[in-house]
Amino acid sequence: MDRKTGAKTFEPMSIYVRVGMHALYYGSEQEKALHWKRTVKLLEEQSRKMGKQYDDPASVDHIVPFIESFDLQESMSEMVEPNPSKYKTFNEFFSREIREDARPIDEPGNDLVVSSPADCRLTAFPTVDLATKYWIKGFGFTISALLDSSSLASHFNNGAIVIARLAPQDYHRWHSPVSGTIESITEIPGAYYTVNPQAINEAGTLDVFCENRRSVMIVRRTGTDAKVAIIAVGAMLVGSIKYNPGIAIGKTIRRGECLGAFQYGGSTVINLYQEGDVVLDEDLVNNSTKEVCETLVRVGWRVGGNPCVN
Repeated sequence: MDRKTGAKTFEPMSIYVRVGMHALYYGSEQEKALHWKRTVKLLEEQSRKMGKQYDDPASVDHIVPFIESFDLQESMSEMVEPNPSKYKTFNEFFSREIREDARPIDEPGNDLVVSSPADCRLTAFPTVDLATKYWIKGFGFTISALLDSSSLASHFNNGAIVIARLAPQDYHRWHSPVSGTIESITEIPGAYYTVNPQAINEAGTLDVFCENRRSVMIVRRTGTDAKVAIIAVGAMLVGSIKYNPGIAIGKTIRRGECLGAFQYGGSTVINLYQEGDVVLDEDLVNNSTKEVCETLVRVGWRVGGNPCVN
């Protein structure tokens, strides 16, 4: 659902891709096959192979057809480098940087507001229980499994969760939803399953978010002193998760600041908030629960705020 217009649309996707994902991710036998070591290895090898291909200078031939396929001509004017011919590889184009003035944050002087971390298809839930009821259908999804840490997960009991999915055609960098100081960054190895809703919404044994490769950043938030988790999740065909230079433990970051980039493929950024720290905006919660659909939002748009400002 478009947040500005309220219009519902289907995500543009080749029928071959839709059928392929349905065949791969729907059904108990498929779930078993996806957990086979050789299947996990195959997805990893294919992701790395595509990454190398799109790092090759010859891959520039894919740039213009990609722009035309997804009608990205107008959006190129928002980029630091708007000229497609100036990119040296497809991956360099895919992780292109946007001008900061093209994505101003809502309520820039208010540290109690939280923002969308990406140009994305977003779902927002006041609690993880609601997220698993309406959206995340994999068996046994938990914050402990997502963070690979029970002690860290305890900080987010009963807290809000925001899931920002980046489709291949989206601007593929992620930004901080809050201002604060980076306390830790933890890399968690994993698989390369798709993050498309066809996989996330399928009930069964596959927990994409808890099984895929991911990087967990914990930020101590300015204004409330609460912890915020910013989790970058790799996915099928995502060659890498790269932080920007200077993004490290101890650094003070500001809301809307670019943190890193994904290379080719779809991917997701998940934000976790401590209980009572954030009340999510009602329209996003309604879309995610009553409408059971994602909402198109942009980097920097408000998604909620501390109860003191709601």
